Amino acid sequence: MHHRRLSAHALPRLMSSSIRSLDRECNCTVRLLDDSEYTCTIQRDAKGQYLFDLICHHLNLLEKDYFGIRYVDPDKQRVIKPLKEIYLLFVAQPPFTMCLRVKFYPPDPAALKEEITRYLVFLQVKRDLYHGRLLCKTSDAALLAAYILQAEIGDYDPGKHPEGYSSKFQFFPKHSEKLERRIAEIHKTELIGQTPETSELNFLQKAQMLETYGVDPHPCKDVSGNPAFLAFTPFGFTVLQGNRRVHFLKWEEVTKLKFEAKTFHIYANQKEDKKIILTYFAPTPEACKHLWKCGVENQAFYKLEKSSQVRTVSSSNLFFKGSRFRYSGKVAKEVMEQSAKIKRDPPEIHR
Repeated sequence: MHHRRLSAHALPRLMSSSIRSLDRECNCTVRLLDDSEYTCTIQRDAKGQYLFDLICHHLNLLEKDYFGIRYVDPDKQRVIKPLKEIYLLFVAQPPFTMCLRVKFYPPDPAALKEEITRYLVFLQVKRDLYHGRLLCKTSDAALLAAYILQAEIGDYDPGKHPEGYSSKFQFFPKHSEKLERRIAEIHKTELIGQTPETSELNFLQKAQMLETYGVDPHPCKDVSGNPAFLAFTPFGFTVLQGNRRVHFLKWEEVTKLKFEAKTFHIYANQKEDKKIILTYFAPTPEACKHLWKCGVENQAFYKLEKSSQVRTVSSSNLFFKGSRFRYSGKVAKEVMEQSAKIKRDPPEIHR
């Protein structure tokens, strides 16, 4: 039997080819909403859509238009790009760590077709509560936390749940012992018999009524130099200052979003043809452009009847001359129509 031997010249070429092949692949870790991690190896030039589809397949998620991939870019700007534009090349250094998050909050979580989708939205809003993005008065906070408790540990059982049992859970950035006692009281007396699914839905229905449901705050300053947070929700544009909502514009009232360098403008027509312009200043031109893109995406998703109505928008300025952007996904109404066509046995949820 004849064995072909590699020449001295062929071996380096083979090794070089193997190294180039390794260079074209990278390990990617995606942190999911339950804080578990999904790890895979992908081609370095793969688009984000490919990675996103892998994650959705892993989660058995069909109603995926509400979700997106978040990462931290070299400028430390937390961003969610439209999926077709995510290239893994520009992330600073491997291994790439990204997060699956809700990108567009459903206006009515009860209208979601599948329980798995609702569970993932529940995890996101629970996270929002913990990180102080979902602001609410104490009575609402106690009820929301009690729903979480019921969903996670079931009915109160004195044999399993000794005095102070609720203190082992971290629902908020900080809370008092008085609030802790109230959470336990509601859990013990008002939620008996609720299944995890029911408690999660009740949590979401309460959360969606709050002014800060769906808020992903962008730090800015107003024209007087005071700190402010700008956010886009299912219902419109919101400005928060000192944990209070100081401005709210419904999506149908917003006529234009523009930016120039670090300056962001919101144009709106309110009732009786009252025209207003709100102006805010982002920390950097890059942050301002990101803010503008988020606004354009959210307005298109929640306001339009169909994606064929989406138009390319532009906002010329000194730093990004002729910046143009077009939202490329489905709109909320189309997502709901597509979800209604889902016909399968509900996937198992691992809580």
